[in-house]
Order: sequence, then C-alpha cells, then structure tokens
Amino acid sequence: MSQLLIRLRLERFAITSDGEKVDNPRYLKRALDKLERAQQNLSRKKKGSNNHEKARLKVARAYVKVRDCRDDFLHKLSTRVIRDNQTVVIEDLAVKGMSRRCAAKPDPDNPGRYLPNGQAAKSGLNRSIMDAGWCGFRLMLEYKAAWYGRELTVIDRWYPSSQVCHACGANMGRKGLDVRSWTCPACGMVHDRDVNAAKNILSAGLAVRACGDPRIAGATLR
Repeated sequence: MSQLLIRLRLERFAITSDGEKVDNPRYLKRALDKLERAQQNLSRKKKGSNNHEKARLKVARAYVKVRDCRDDFLHKLSTRVIRDNQTVVIEDLAVKGMSRRCAAKPDPDNPGRYLPNGQAAKSGLNRSIMDAGWCGFRLMLEYKAAWYGRELTVIDRWYPSSQVCHACGANMGRKGLDVRSWTCPACGMVHDRDVNAAKNILSAGLAVRACGDPRIAGATLR
C-alpha cells in the first residue's frame, strides 16, 4: 500500500502528491441557470396555490439533485483514495473563515452609511467554496479510514508547503497566488506549485506518523 497527499483547491478539486489533478465538477455553478429560472417561476406564483407548491417542489428537487451529484462524486473519490492508500495526508482548511462575509465598512463622512467592502465579489468565491464540499470530503475520509484500517493525518493549515522546494528543502518565501510554477534557485528544480506543496505535506505527514515531528504544528492523526 502507498502513501498519498491530497491538497484541496478550487480550480482543481484536488491535487495529489503523485501528480494527479482531479477536476472540480462545480455542480452548483453548472445548475445556477436552471435554479434561477425555477426560482423566478416560483416568485410569480401565488402563495398557497397548487401552482406555487408545484414550483416550490421543482426548486427543491433541483437543489437535491445538485447535492446528490456532489455527494456521489465525493463518495467515489474518497473511497478510491482510502482503498488504494495505507496513509493519507490532507491539509486542515478553515472553510468557515474562508467563506466568512466581509466586515462592514462605515462611511466616516456619512454616519449610518457604508463604503463598498468587496462582499459582492466575495459572494461568488464563497459560493464556490461551499459548492466544492471540502468539509464533506474530509468527513468521508475520516470515517472511511476508520472502516478500512487506514491512517489519516491532518496537517496544520499554516505549514509553509508552497514555500519549500521538496527536492532540496530550500525555503523561497511566500509567493503570490498567481505564481503557479517556479524554479528553485538553489537546486534548479522546476516545480508545479500545487504538486510541490502536495509532496511537502506528504513528507510532513509521514514525519508526524514516524516520530511526532514537533515542527508540524497542529497536525492530528486518525
């Protein structure tokens, strides 16, 4: 049995330490047009009427279909990962914090009014985060690891996986999110940002398993 790191992202649902990139199906985004039409149709119906109830059920069924498709994807992926690997390492993601609404910005020149705070733009990001289903995927990995007798390690979200060259260990510092590949000046290795980070986190997870490495703050075992 092998070891595997899974790094969760939005552009790709997951990037693994062996280089596999799993596409994000984005079920909610794909269904938005249909959902919006169903919601508009519902809003035009008189509350309490048979037509209103039919339209309400249509909206509910559309949301259930999105949820069922997402759950099916997550179950199939999590089962494959757990069955094929003895040790699985994942990052701890602060989903609640990442999807939090932007704080209000009072206008100092106009009491009782507020300045733009970027919430309109962030709403799309929040929807994408919730659509990905990261929390559900982690939960599935946890209980399936227990079922199959596998080892699951969760690495602290602050571990600098994107900063370190997995080949030589040189720390190149923080990089902007627009940097998707980079070359290590110390050893000349060319890295895909996410694959390199996945390999670093896998190494960290194995270190935790082997000796409880204290440098990997916040790591937990399952």
